[in-house]
Amino acid sequence: MTTFILFAIVLTIAAVAVVVVPLLRKKSGAAEPAVGAAFAVTGVLIFGAAALYAVWSNWSWQTAAETADSPQNMVSRLARRLERNPDDLNGWLMLGRSYTVLEQYPLALRAYQRADRLAGGKNAEALVGMAEALVLTDETELDGRAGQYIEKALELDPKSGKAQFYGAAAALRRGNLPLARERFTNLLALDPPANVRPILEQQINAIDQQLAASGQAGGTGATAGPRGSSTPSAPQGSGADASRTADARGASKSGQATQAAAVRVHVTLSAKLSDSVPSDAPLFVLVRDPRQAGPPLAVKRLTSRFPQDVELTTEDAMLPGRTFAPGQLVEVVARVSKSGNPVAASGDLFGLAAHRVGEGGVVDIEIAHVTP
Repeated sequence: MTTFILFAIVLTIAAVAVVVVPLLRKKSGAAEPAVGAAFAVTGVLIFGAAALYAVWSNWSWQTAAETADSPQNMVSRLARRLERNPDDLNGWLMLGRSYTVLEQYPLALRAYQRADRLAGGKNAEALVGMAEALVLTDETELDGRAGQYIEKALELDPKSGKAQFYGAAAALRRGNLPLARERFTNLLALDPPANVRPILEQQINAIDQQLAASGQAGGTGATAGPRGSSTPSAPQGSGADASRTADARGASKSGQATQAAAVRVHVTLSAKLSDSVPSDAPLFVLVRDPRQAGPPLAVKRLTSRFPQDVELTTEDAMLPGRTFAPGQLVEVVARVSKSGNPVAASGDLFGLAAHRVGEGGVVDIEIAHVTP
């Protein structure tokens, strides 16, 4: 648009010159130059052209201003600023968080890697950011580089909520239930959002049941009781680390629409699997992005009774800043977990369906498959 405006100004000046110069030129035997007429013509050409453009143009200046302030443009400006100030550690961390919110995970990884180099490998947020970018691209990275970054981050900052969460998930994948329990308990002590607390408590209880069934100890004295209960083995903190990825959301104007998003699900069980559901097996209903690996966008843990209706909203998000919005294409999964863990395992019963949030009403899911 800037190029067009400059081009229009040049053309206007040229038009003024073509008309005004002859009026100002004094010829032999002719009257004095028509200075007044020249000024009048100049005013008509300049202000008339501007007025006609304002009336006839379909360009929306308001839309242009809104576009200029979009999250993508704000992140682009931050990236350009960091080109001029490449040693700005906090700037690279902010850029990594912003790219994560925009789901541009390869770019987020590069930003966090730059921050990690600047910090000499001693910044927990950079390490967690690299791990998260890897996991959201490929969940199996928890068994590799992402898991290593998380362990190092926990050494640097045991009160990092995101590090505790991903560390617990990695421990579950390795089958290290005592360590997973310890980290879920630590996360519970960091005062998580009210909608996340029951999920953590249920997960800890499920691990306790598995440990009891295998004859192992159920932890180090920490309990998963209601808010305010004693958790002597867990560090205390504010949980601020768990919400840092939401920093870039303030630039978006779609927050109210996101808050109104909801996915309503009607879950049934296939008759052929009616005898395959253990009485104590939990039912997990979750919404996930079929294009991206990583934690689900929303999840609820329920008792396994059928049929059952459930509603998931943005309040059921596991991670701040990672949720769904109206119009987004998602995958809805209902899974009976025989192991009691939220991570899918062999023998689990499940059903799934594609859904566009806000469209199509209730999602009908029949649990009719068995995880191989």
